[in-house]
Amino acid sequence: MGVLVVSGTGTEIGKTVVTSAIAAAAAAGGRSVAVLKPAQTGLEPGVPGDAAEAARLAGPRVTPVELARYPEPLAPDTAARRAGLATVSPEAVAEAAQKLAASHDLVLVEGAGGLLVRFDEAGRTLADAARLLDAPVLVVAPAALGTLNSTTLTAEALRARGLSARGVVIGSWPAEPDLACRCNLADLPESSGLPLLGAVPEGSGALSPEAFRAAAPAWLAPELSGTWSAESFLAAWPA
Repeated sequence: MGVLVVSGTGTEIGKTVVTSAIAAAAAAGGRSVAVLKPAQTGLEPGVPGDAAEAARLAGPRVTPVELARYPEPLAPDTAARRAGLATVSPEAVAEAAQKLAASHDLVLVEGAGGLLVRFDEAGRTLADAARLLDAPVLVVAPAALGTLNSTTLTAEALRARGLSARGVVIGSWPAEPDLACRCNLADLPESSGLPLLGAVPEGSGALSPEAFRAAAPAWLAPELSGTWSAESFLAAWPA
């Protein structure tokens, strides 16, 4: 995979757990993995961030890297400005990812919020970093009502910028999915034009690292180093 950018349709939809699962599945296959978090917001210094959480869940073959941290839970540009700190440029993200790629089999770049959240004063975003890296983008989406619109808009934004979209992973699949969730399994690929490449069960981030690593490949399609099948999953959850 080289470098894979993990974005999403918004915040609090499971990007970090999906990133952790991809890292765990790749590591289980013997690959070395780095997780790069360009901008961590909403945490004070010393508190483990998303990259560290991915390494905790996915295991010792995973290298966590964080470029910048801002204490308030806001868009990176806003959080940096309010804290009086420097922003993170797409060039800095691309440079860090390329350096990590020289010593790792896979680099996962996890964004903050959605694809077009501002990273710097010029209004540049994770999409600009993906363009500099010439890297595909994986879209993490929620399962529930409303996800068709936000996922399709994200897919259209990627196409409008000439970026490659790897596919969609559902970041938190409920234990008891309602009708909208079950219908969205078939409708998401049709609406967004992107293949469905996995579904991570809700609450997976609370598993022990050992249980998480053992289960992760079953949540992801072979394109993401897993064994998950969209056809079998749809059959298990008919609308």
